[in-house]
Amino acid sequence: MDVQALRSPIGTEKTCKTWEIEALKRLLLNCLDPHLAQDSEQMIVYGGTGKAVRNKSAFQAIIKELETLAGDETLLIQSGKPVGKFRTFASFPRIVASSSMLVPTAANWETFNELELKGLTSYGQSTAAAWAYIGVQGILQTTFETMGEIAERHFCGKLNGRIVLTSGLGAMGAAQPLSVTMHGGVAVVVEADKQKITKSILNNYCDVVAESLCEAIDLAEEAAKKEQPLSIALHGHAGDVYMECVKRVWIPDIVTDQTAAHDLLNGYIPSGLSIKQANHIRTKKPKDYLSLAGVSVVAQVRAMRLLQQAGGVVFEYGNNLRWQAEQYGSKDARLLPGFTAEYIRPLYSEGRGPCRWIALSGNPEDIYKIDEYILSYFQADKRVCRWIECVQESIHFNGLPARACWLNYEERALLAEAVNQMVAVGVLEAPIAFTRDHSEGSSMAAPTRETEAMKDGSGAVADWPILNALLNASSGASMVSVQHGGGVGIGHSIHSGMTAVADGTFSASKRLEHVMNADAGLNVIRHADAGYESAKRSVRAFGLKKPL
Repeated sequence: MDVQALRSPIGTEKTCKTWEIEALKRLLLNCLDPHLAQDSEQMIVYGGTGKAVRNKSAFQAIIKELETLAGDETLLIQSGKPVGKFRTFASFPRIVASSSMLVPTAANWETFNELELKGLTSYGQSTAAAWAYIGVQGILQTTFETMGEIAERHFCGKLNGRIVLTSGLGAMGAAQPLSVTMHGGVAVVVEADKQKITKSILNNYCDVVAESLCEAIDLAEEAAKKEQPLSIALHGHAGDVYMECVKRVWIPDIVTDQTAAHDLLNGYIPSGLSIKQANHIRTKKPKDYLSLAGVSVVAQVRAMRLLQQAGGVVFEYGNNLRWQAEQYGSKDARLLPGFTAEYIRPLYSEGRGPCRWIALSGNPEDIYKIDEYILSYFQADKRVCRWIECVQESIHFNGLPARACWLNYEERALLAEAVNQMVAVGVLEAPIAFTRDHSEGSSMAAPTRETEAMKDGSGAVADWPILNALLNASSGASMVSVQHGGGVGIGHSIHSGMTAVADGTFSASKRLEHVMNADAGLNVIRHADAGYESAKRSVRAFGLKKPL
């Protein structure tokens, strides 16, 4: 297969029967665009082995089915493979998907890997199997909001003159340096893969490369002294570099990590191994590889704890690093807080979450016109307006132009209606697909991340993402998915995704209204049910109905 052909068509000509189906086809191809995807040839989008589809033959079959799918049919996708289509209703989803799901007794990496080798399943990550991946911007605002909350809580509202030490420049991690510099801070990002460093520099996610830790420290301290934002990439292994910082008594203000530690076999590079060596050992001797990775994560967490004890603001950024370290003998990993429970959860209580929209035309002007609407009509929401202004300067589009933004309950439905009208009257060149990350209050049950330390102890209750998927399907979403694993790994989460298309029609208007209100509203209700007073106030303010 020519991977260069794995790019979404653009413009106003359809190859499917409706714009709703055309949107889903374009989103799939966009996920696999070589400019976005980790490995288009293997259908891997991001996050270790997160795939959009199971294999090439499944991809070709899905494309064929989409191009012939009727506006009142629903295509079923089982872990990246089409398995059937049924006559339903025009207002029902065109695609219903389930990925990586295993019964509880089999929900572990060993069983999953065995099934994957037999060709029976594939790892869908979060937005990969949901066909909602848009590159670094998709996670950038979550990181931006986290850094903003840290700044408010610990550093008088800004990161100017502050240094952040972190690691990982993969598809998710590449957002870290931008999120720090957008707040005026200095970032030192450790990465074991030189190719990822090069890509990060070329995409303007990172500013400079340091040849050694000494140089990185000098650059960081000089920039911090001048209160100038700067991001510095450093080739190395996180555990080694973090421990060397401890030995030098160099204590950054903030320390975290965003390596692909959720999948130690396929995502994490143990200390002392080159990329070539890592690829060889993980293939030939996977058990030995996991042992090496286990030693490395324990050492990394130990160094993070020492930096925490020395006064740094230290936390896990949702990649299951703490849990992995515990499995290999770490006794105090849980003394590092998780980012959701520590910094993000209050946003969920107001229905705020990672909404995103993609211009199917391929024309960046469609995104900028939507930006203008937000800046004009959402002026009262200063955090949203600040974000739009920042991201316009920092993000260059790869693949289909897209925007991510943490909108609240009311704003999502208002924006979707406005965009649908803009499509209807020709202000926008083509329809817009609305979707989101899975990292939201009601769409994710992940006791080591999104639902860690819930007030009522309900972090492991996975009814909520299932209800979220069922509700979105009932409300008129174009694609609904239920997935297992996400960014924390097999056995650690159940989550759901949704996509709805603004094609300018009246029916789309009603479906968007229902989907946006349902998706964000359940987020609020889930947290009100868990006992959060701010969520209870939001339930009353938004007129939501919570029976008990």
